[in-house]
Amino acid sequence: MPVQPDPARPSLFTWEFAADPYPAYAWLREHEPVHRTTLPSGVEAWLVTRYADARQALADSRLSKNPVHHSTHAHRTGRVGIPGERQANLMTHLLNIDPPDHTRLRRLVSKAFTPRRVAAFEPRVQQLTDRLIDGFAARGSADLIHEFAFPLPIYAICDLLGVPAEDQDDFRDWAGMMIRHGGGQRGGVGRAVKRMRSYLAELIHRKRADLGDDLISGLIRASDHGEHLTENEAAAMAFILLFAGFETTVNLIGNGTYALLRNPGQRALLQDSIARGETGLLETGIEELLRYDGPVELATWRFATSPLTIGGVEIPVGDPVLVVLAAADRDPARFADENTLDLARTDNPHLGFGHGIHYCIGAPLARLEGRAALATLLTRLPDLRLAESPENLRWRGGLIMRGLRELPVEFTPENVEKLPV
Repeated sequence: MPVQPDPARPSLFTWEFAADPYPAYAWLREHEPVHRTTLPSGVEAWLVTRYADARQALADSRLSKNPVHHSTHAHRTGRVGIPGERQANLMTHLLNIDPPDHTRLRRLVSKAFTPRRVAAFEPRVQQLTDRLIDGFAARGSADLIHEFAFPLPIYAICDLLGVPAEDQDDFRDWAGMMIRHGGGQRGGVGRAVKRMRSYLAELIHRKRADLGDDLISGLIRASDHGEHLTENEAAAMAFILLFAGFETTVNLIGNGTYALLRNPGQRALLQDSIARGETGLLETGIEELLRYDGPVELATWRFATSPLTIGGVEIPVGDPVLVVLAAADRDPARFADENTLDLARTDNPHLGFGHGIHYCIGAPLARLEGRAALATLLTRLPDLRLAESPENLRWRGGLIMRGLRELPVEFTPENVEKLPV
């Protein structure tokens, strides 16, 4: 007798799901915590939704980041990974490789991407934040995604990488194509990745002749002092730092602001805390926003290199595994009141930046930008409010990232805090 379909089983990857995936993830955690599904691209993969299983999978060396281990080799057609990266010869970056190459390249990036360099960047991030707010302050309205959350990390990571100011608007255009068309490879995204690859190769060549104090120069110096870094690896590393360094922060700022506007009690607590000059609630608040509705919904692709068991389910060799960070971070087995935004939450080992050797190397920069953006918005625009009903907001439909397409807001121009001249 055929098995009858379960009418309670949620539909995945619909527009309704994109708007609020958390009820579907709660069902999966309870009924099918390791769930095999067909993705919109047609690739079949396993979704891991419970916190304990997610931490295990993220640190399991039998789950390779290299797409050559995929049993169907879908990476050759661009159905796994970042669209356009294979055609642009940008595959050799931290999200696609395993030790020992991963160890070598991460060590190189760590030498250039130091905590001291990130901390020293704080005044520049604050300057960019205020400049962007000044651009719409007199108007009384804005789309906080396109006018604030998107350009802030683009200009910040361009500065950090060493992209000259006169070229940064090109990067903004290319990054915009990747965000708008990130769900597929055709059209703008493929062209944007190729243009970015060509530009980065030229920039690396120029910087070899005139090293500065930027991140790309730091990579070149590290390579020239005995570490081996090919030009392709250098371009791929710069590309992934740009790609991962801007879109995650766009979503951290956008999702975080939206969550605060939907939770006025928590927003008021944070606003009062910032006004008193306290930093504790802002720091725990950023971590809670990463847990509650973080910028990365699913961790990037992993592929089983040998048979393994996750959550009691056998994963065959070559199968893709996608760890659902958004589901794990609302697992009631790990987080009390998992669906409640609590900015003061201290027991919060969220997985928003991953876990294990692939933990996000840009996490300190994302946190810095998130703190600056939210604190400045709440201080300078004290009566900030949504200009559209939540049900009318649209979410981008990509697989890995979670973010709003737009975030229309209003505020009273006369109440905007002016900067000292």
